[in-house]
Amino acid sequence: MKQLIQIRCKNNKKNINVPIGSTLSEIFSLTGLKMEYGPVSCKVNNVVEGLHYRLYNNKDLEYVDLYSSSGLRNYTRSLFFVLCKAVHDLYPKSSVVIDIPVSNGYYCNLELGHPVGLEDVDKIRTRMQEIVDAKMPIRRYVVPTEDAIRMFEEKGDLAKVKLLKSAGKLYTTYYKIDDYVDYYYGSLLTNTKYLYLFGVEKYYDGILLRIPDKKDPSKLGELIRQDKMFDIFKEHHRWQKIMGIQTVGDFNEAVEKGMATDMINVSEALQEKKISQIADTVANRKGTRVVLIAGPSSSGKTTFCKRLSIQLLANGIRPVQISLDDYFVDRQKTPRDENGEYDYESIYALNLPLINEQLQALFRGEEIELPRYDFQSGTSKKSGKKLRLADDQILVMEGIHALNPELTAQIPDEKKFKVYISALTTILLDDHNYIPTTDNRLLRRIIRDYKYRGASARDTIHRWPSVRKGENKWIFPYQENADVMFNTAMLFELAVIKQQAEPVLELVPENCDEYSEAYRLRKFLSYIHPMPARSLPPTSLLREFLGGSSFKY
Repeated sequence: MKQLIQIRCKNNKKNINVPIGSTLSEIFSLTGLKMEYGPVSCKVNNVVEGLHYRLYNNKDLEYVDLYSSSGLRNYTRSLFFVLCKAVHDLYPKSSVVIDIPVSNGYYCNLELGHPVGLEDVDKIRTRMQEIVDAKMPIRRYVVPTEDAIRMFEEKGDLAKVKLLKSAGKLYTTYYKIDDYVDYYYGSLLTNTKYLYLFGVEKYYDGILLRIPDKKDPSKLGELIRQDKMFDIFKEHHRWQKIMGIQTVGDFNEAVEKGMATDMINVSEALQEKKISQIADTVANRKGTRVVLIAGPSSSGKTTFCKRLSIQLLANGIRPVQISLDDYFVDRQKTPRDENGEYDYESIYALNLPLINEQLQALFRGEEIELPRYDFQSGTSKKSGKKLRLADDQILVMEGIHALNPELTAQIPDEKKFKVYISALTTILLDDHNYIPTTDNRLLRRIIRDYKYRGASARDTIHRWPSVRKGENKWIFPYQENADVMFNTAMLFELAVIKQQAEPVLELVPENCDEYSEAYRLRKFLSYIHPMPARSLPPTSLLREFLGGSSFKY
């Protein structure tokens, strides 16, 4: 008689006995669960695993679908795999780089030996659909890392070779569709047949791979042109090419060669040069009276404002900063969200008429009294601070709504200069493994909340979906309104963050839902060689999170 193990299924709160060695896919069929868009993967003791995974001990399971971030990542990685196989089948000597998350999809750079044309895009889309329709199994293999390195060396995949050599892992997992093999640092689907929806479009000089919408997986995410966002990614790729570092394998190799300080110095210099250029543009635009700066959580808006202010001063312009936090309406007038809670993320939590009234008065040369918001009582009060703008002064206002046209609806466009900033990870693990762009910001926030706000990594991870929801509603729809975009992420950033983030992430207990995200972050950080923060200049934007800044916050 086959030995049984006990499974506790969190989805339906049932205990079931299953044969030892069963896969997660086999166990799902025994649970009685129904998922319209799943299961895609499963949390095993709060660690996300693919449905290939076999169980040999009692476990807690929670199956996830495409409505979850981890499920969508699993689906997307599997789609990358099918894309790479399709391109390889059609163009055997080609290469694919999963490059930029943009326009609700992923821009992929293809080296086909000729410019990518519409005919190529049609052929790739057709071949991908053929692979899906053929219901090809996606097989999972675990081998000693030296064997995996040897295999990818033979394939000529040097980016993977560099990554695996530098990661220091004893064993490596790789995947296979038919005769095509590849490596992914996260789990995949078990069969191509589950890739029920995707899109492939011509995009600039490559293609855009489109994925299901997380809110409604029955349709593709809306194709929104993000030309400015695309340009800022491309700019950072150009910087990386200058430094000869495009993947984590390249980065680790550079660290081992003692180039850490050079990377910091060049990255900081490039960033300062960009801030200086933005200040020059503001100075040269006649009629500009206010710089509006928007960006999502932990993008580094505060430090950016301070560094931009210095560069404006160097141009003979005196910046005056106004905090939008002081323009909150009285608490009882604050809009409520769908749960009946006060929605402080809403633009209507701000006193829009007062903002426009005071800005107009300032631009007419009049004196105003700034408000002060008392967070304890939840009321707006007079501050006693008077302000009048001199001819050589300019307002600097930062906040999540700064680019929303409603915020400054009564102010003429020629008086406004709009800046969007974010921390957009540009380095890849390897050509087929991207690092989610939000991970930079989440790690920054985890460190900052722990060091300065007394919040644990578990607390920050728990709140993150709500933060992201607010960003999707109030920030991202307006980012293309910006006159200029600025990427605050550093090439070396994750290596420096790693040393402070890992100990905090390790404090997240295994028995809570947030453990799966903490584990995922620790896992990808494990691929990156650490760098000490001591070489960071005191004005570095990262100092806002890591400490040691010369700016006062």
